[in-house]
Amino acid sequence: MKLALLGTGKIVEEVLPVLERVTGIELVGILSTPRSLEKAEKLAKRYAMTIATSKYEDLLQSDAIDTIYIGTPNNTHYDYAKKALLAGKNVICEKPFTLKKADLEDLVVTAKKEKVFLLEAITNQYLPNFDVIKEELTHIGEVKIVECNYSQYSSRYDAFKRGEIAPAFDPKMGGGALYDLNIYNIHLVVGLFGKPKSVTYLANKERGVDTSGILVMDFGVFKCVCIAAKDCAAEVRSTIQGNKGSIAILGPTNSLPTVQVTLNGEKAQVIDVNAGKHRMQAEFEVFERILATKDTKAAQEALEHSLDVMDVLERAAQSTDETRSHV
Repeated sequence: MKLALLGTGKIVEEVLPVLERVTGIELVGILSTPRSLEKAEKLAKRYAMTIATSKYEDLLQSDAIDTIYIGTPNNTHYDYAKKALLAGKNVICEKPFTLKKADLEDLVVTAKKEKVFLLEAITNQYLPNFDVIKEELTHIGEVKIVECNYSQYSSRYDAFKRGEIAPAFDPKMGGGALYDLNIYNIHLVVGLFGKPKSVTYLANKERGVDTSGILVMDFGVFKCVCIAAKDCAAEVRSTIQGNKGSIAILGPTNSLPTVQVTLNGEKAQVIDVNAGKHRMQAEFEVFERILATKDTKAAQEALEHSLDVMDVLERAAQSTDETRSHV
């Protein structure tokens, strides 16, 4: 994989040292805004990238690059991805893939037409502890209740209250608790159980954006509540309750740091097979393998999962609008 990265924000700075450790990935270029070009040049020098630019065409026209990683604000994902696919580049896009399901469906069609790969960077689907949870589901009997809580007081919330709107709180840029934090809960639940029968999102809104909210998903045989907040904090923990035991995730659903399994009448068992690796390492190891071996089946399965998540997100957003219109 000959990779170029879009953006110089926190997520790109975090992933660069991880990518250095993944065999088969060659870091080639980085794109920034003109205002942040100096920062891009410093990152390029630090990680031995040959291209640092504020012109996207420089990356798209380069034969030294075969894959684009999109780590820019949510509302830019679709346009950047579309241009990359049409230029014959594989695309790895940060969550959420797009802001509208129709946009993702369009990207899927484009990728197929151009015969390139399209993948969503969503950590929890590739972590070893995710496979542990799937295996342990077979031991806890019939699932009855699922609860996920990923709440953390945002460092930008106080500024938001003063009227200083960062992208993470800008509804026009795809900000808010649903798309920023709750999406990890949704990916986890959909990855384990598939699409729900119904979706209802109850959001606390300020200045037009959901600063916190409760997503209720009905799977028929069991019910699920996904909580996320940027305006308040609580213990970050998730539980899956079955009639023969329970599974607890002790920590954020984006990293699944520790899994605790408690069968009825037995002592809790604590499991962690993530091996202390950074949460983003596993996904890029899988992406490198998919691209190197041209594993279209794995790529298609990942896309189907992403489409299911996008369906839940869209239904949640519509539910919020419908609820507010009746208040």
